[in-house]
Amino acid sequence: MKRMLGFVVSSVVGGLLIVIPVYLSILLLLKAMGAVARLVQPFAGLLPDWFPAEKFLSLLLVLTICFVIGAAVRTSAGRSIRGHIEKSFFERIPGYALLRSLTQQLAGVSEENVWKPAFAEIEDALVPAFIIEELQDGRFTVFVPAAPTPLSGSVYILTPERVHPLDVPFTQAIKSITKWGSGSKELVAAMDNRKQDVRPDAA
Repeated sequence: MKRMLGFVVSSVVGGLLIVIPVYLSILLLLKAMGAVARLVQPFAGLLPDWFPAEKFLSLLLVLTICFVIGAAVRTSAGRSIRGHIEKSFFERIPGYALLRSLTQQLAGVSEENVWKPAFAEIEDALVPAFIIEELQDGRFTVFVPAAPTPLSGSVYILTPERVHPLDVPFTQAIKSITKWGSGSKELVAAMDNRKQDVRPDAA
């Protein structure tokens, strides 16, 4: 009963962490479309009445603005401004840094060395995990997700010999966790291959 309750709670929390950002993004998109609706009304009148011109042009304008901002933050000046805004405002929002890092990893554009797939030795078992950071003494902070909700789990501080990094894409590790471990054989194979590659160097 206790295990079932824990599964229900972790599943609900994991679902909320996925649904809430999507829901908020949609709300912000709709609000932004409403804010620019007046700007596109003169152009909407040029299109046929049967076509939802105002909504279409509002969406197009918002996406264009997002594109311009996205392109701007890729420049050195843009990255500097973005970093200042994030540190002074957004990083104070609970969960923002976690969601930002996870989103970047899923998109394959993260420049941070976090959420690196690994196997962690917990008691007598190997469990899928993600390396969050390396401490000054060589130990690792690892996050062990709870299947099938990868956004909930436990954090451990482990010595290097108990952490086995995997040379696999982040999305592959996440996919295995969300499928109750299906595909773990590829992760184990990646760990074994890494050990074989390292062994000759150690000799």
